[in-house]
Amino acid sequence: MAHTKAQRAVKGNRDSISKRLGIKLYGGQKAIAGNIIVRQRGTKVNAGAGVMVARDHTLMSLIEGTVEFFKKQGKQYVKVV
Repeated sequence: MAHTKAQRAVKGNRDSISKRLGIKLYGGQKAIAGNIIVRQRGTKVNAGAGVMVARDHTLMSLIEGTVEFFKKQGKQYVKVV
């Protein structure tokens, strides 16, 4: 009799699907209205001028322009100018 079950039922065979989080447009890149700039859990990066925060904390461009990252009082922000 086999000591291991079928491959699907193996104890260590579980892993979650990656969520593809992170920065999608870097500083200096062009963005058009509606482009996703950062996908994140919580606000690691905050929204500056020309950027909106979605329900899942995704940062999106409101206007067409260039992406810029900057720090203010120890927090990281992104804006579109």
